Amino acid sequence: MPPRLRDKYYNEVVPALQEEFGYKNPLQVPRLEKIVVNVGLGEALSNPSALDHTVEQVAAITGQKPIVTRARRSIANFRLRAGNPIGVACTIRGVRMYEFLDRLITAALPRIRDFHGLNPNSFDGRGNYSLGIREQLIFPEIDYDRIDRVRGLQITIVTTAKTDEEGRRLLELLGMPFRRN
Repeated sequence: MPPRLRDKYYNEVVPALQEEFGYKNPLQVPRLEKIVVNVGLGEALSNPSALDHTVEQVAAITGQKPIVTRARRSIANFRLRAGNPIGVACTIRGVRMYEFLDRLITAALPRIRDFHGLNPNSFDGRGNYSLGIREQLIFPEIDYDRIDRVRGLQITIVTTAKTDEEGRRLLELLGMPFRRN
């Protein structure tokens, strides 16, 4: 069964954006390209098991195995050498991307304490949206009893939109809860 959000995109979002922005061809309509989930782990230098826990948690959240990111250069003040593991990243595309976004919108974001909507100004100028999450516990896949430490993560939603306005409208129509200014 195809993901619910992908069906919504093709059946509701594409016609709405075509009408709103005057696209002649449905293939001109902006679409989701990928979602990148990233966790920075400065503590991995002193606590190697933190890396294993984080890889396990990101795999549970995204549904696929993440990669371990390594330092590109040495920084003496941080006791960091080139090649040391300093984070975990996962790029999601296709069916998993739509399923992850659906879970983020319907299950995870409503679990944030004092949530009043996402900042509508966190676009990068090319229609891509980034948001930071303070704790991984908002995802239902994470077992609270197996958490060693609360960690934040960054989620970047990459679209094919040319402008922030198009990207914002695409995400709004998909159900992203933006805060009203």
